[in-house]
Amino acid sequence: MPTNVTAEYLAAEEEYRNAKTIPEKIRALEKMYALVPKHKGTEKLRLQIKRKLAELRKELERQRQQKKGGGYSLAVKKEGAAQIVLAGLPNVGKSELLRALTGVNVESAEYPFTTTEPIPAMMKYRDVQIQLVEVPGLLEGAALGKGMGPQLLAVIRNADAIAIVVDLSEDPIKQMEILLREFERAGIKVNKRRPRIEIRKTPSGGIVINGAENIKGDINEVMKMLREEKIHSAEITVKEPVTLEEFADALDDSLVWRKAIIIANKGDAPGSKENYEKLVKTYGDKFKIVPVSAKKKINLEAVKEALYEVADIIRVFTKSPGEEPAYPPIALKRGATVLDVAERIHKDLVKNFRYARVWGKSVKFPGQRVGPDHVLEDGDIVEIHAR
Repeated sequence: MPTNVTAEYLAAEEEYRNAKTIPEKIRALEKMYALVPKHKGTEKLRLQIKRKLAELRKELERQRQQKKGGGYSLAVKKEGAAQIVLAGLPNVGKSELLRALTGVNVESAEYPFTTTEPIPAMMKYRDVQIQLVEVPGLLEGAALGKGMGPQLLAVIRNADAIAIVVDLSEDPIKQMEILLREFERAGIKVNKRRPRIEIRKTPSGGIVINGAENIKGDINEVMKMLREEKIHSAEITVKEPVTLEEFADALDDSLVWRKAIIIANKGDAPGSKENYEKLVKTYGDKFKIVPVSAKKKINLEAVKEALYEVADIIRVFTKSPGEEPAYPPIALKRGATVLDVAERIHKDLVKNFRYARVWGKSVKFPGQRVGPDHVLEDGDIVEIHAR
């Protein structure tokens, strides 16, 4: 037992020992994790709690999948350049927002649960089509099986990014606490990135760790984690300083990492200014926050711009020699290369690629000659030359 644990921690530990169901155990472990003091002496305990939580969440998901072959699915086929979900508690104005951004005729009302299944619609912005998906209101306990929570969170996990919608006429901090807890329980890491750790399994040779000096903790705990994950022979490269908990996250293949923004709706409501200021003070360093009134159509352009940014896409225009750039542009994930453009046009261009000329922000001068691995920027114009 670590030193300096509080009476609240000991009560949570007793709650865990007495828990009968997986959801009860998860709730108790979450309390323990939040309450355990954070210092060198508790490092292993925090890691043990985190690993146990991951194990229980996976077991809960396995049990759900076994029930009736996994149960009712709410999968939404991806279309357009990116898929962004509008997620929030019931009655925060997601339907009204979707209608204001896309023009789709979707029912909205001043009572919760108007939307009963995900609704996709296309938003055109900067010559690009982005798919927005309104997800029915999440409830506290959604990830532990309340309502259609697991199915709704599966839709959120599958999306490219998340727009968290909060209601400024109510306490936005409480709304965010509920939503972020459910995302965490569902294995959705919001506005974080996967630790830069590469794991390449090998047929023999045991465990080889490159960059072991980057692991800030007991290497024996790392070896124990690898054994628990049934990794007995692998080459592991740790490319940045990581804690033991971050190493555990890198091993957990059930986690997804998603960018998110906050859309603060009902900005025209009484008390909304004060609630917006509270929201910015609490979450402004972690999220881009955009105030809006979907009902009065105030600040919609700023919302569209924020959605475009969080989608993490770029527009690339193509052209043939001596001609003007073609329209519409090709939408690609940020970090895309000239070869990615060639693949989107025709596979023969990849086989016969010679070079490309690029105009735009990614080059030093207009029409610069580049190779296939040249990384493009938003708005670039690409002219591909093939054999």
